[in-house]
Amino acid sequence: MPLALTIGASDCDRLRALAEGRVAIEGVAAETTVMPLQALFNLQMTSHRFDCCEFPIATWLRHFDRDAQDYVGIPVFPSRHFRFSCVFVNKAKGLTKPADLAGRRVGTMVWDMAAAVWLRGIFAEHHGLPFDAPVYVNAGLNEPRAGEDHAQYYPPGVRVEHVTDRSLSDMLAEGEIDALYTARAPDSFFSAPDKVGRLFADPMAAELAYFRATGIYPPMHLVAVKAAIARDNPWLPMALYTAFAESQRLARLRLHDSATLAVGLPWLAKHIEETEQLLGADFWSTGFRANRAMFATLIRHMRAEGLLRRALAPEDLFPAALLET
Repeated sequence: MPLALTIGASDCDRLRALAEGRVAIEGVAAETTVMPLQALFNLQMTSHRFDCCEFPIATWLRHFDRDAQDYVGIPVFPSRHFRFSCVFVNKAKGLTKPADLAGRRVGTMVWDMAAAVWLRGIFAEHHGLPFDAPVYVNAGLNEPRAGEDHAQYYPPGVRVEHVTDRSLSDMLAEGEIDALYTARAPDSFFSAPDKVGRLFADPMAAELAYFRATGIYPPMHLVAVKAAIARDNPWLPMALYTAFAESQRLARLRLHDSATLAVGLPWLAKHIEETEQLLGADFWSTGFRANRAMFATLIRHMRAEGLLRRALAPEDLFPAALLET
């Protein structure tokens, strides 16, 4: 009898074939729920509703670092993003490079948000901005927020201000903060383009330089299954990996299909061809081996901030069978 498994996923092409049932998980009767991303994460972080769920990668590493180790990771990555294009500034402040943010007020919604973790680590290692150099302002992106969506740890010595009556978007437009690390553009980037712009004049050039130096296209999310279920069904992590990787493979093929464009971009075929020329055909890689260096880098970034207590090796993160993927 197949194992009944509830799955939580965002609406992205990498997961669509699985969510629609076109890709089956061997040995599993899956019930997949597709939700808006932040609502999905808030639900899973608070009530742990789904047996298997798309998971913010830095938050998952924090879970893994705890003694409970309540989720087993699967090395597939529904979301990747360089995020250099997601650093916004107040244009009046004259900020043009990461090192300019030392001593400045930088907005961030969630400290362990993968976008912010990667940006802090990359800027410290490659752009001369120690992670503790700015003053961080914690608040909601486009609306005021009463508090944290889930429990956070702030490293000693890091200056963090919590604001509950203003949004980061409004504060950036009014110059109350100087910059913003985010996963999506603030409303003021569109409503006040004379006041709010990007830190990098050419984000893509900076992102390509980082990729060429490191070979890393940073994942934002991975898939994780509850550890108790994986312990009772030791075949399950590999079955999940196989199915999620196949769903992503079909998504890539769909992007190359010019009979009907997968998304509403007139030069989609050209975009994907150019991307694969720049980053390689396996730029959205799955499996442990292709991503070992990435995990080592992310662990190093999080250890530097104290977000991880243990000196983990990438091989510590996954069941033995998945280390062969």
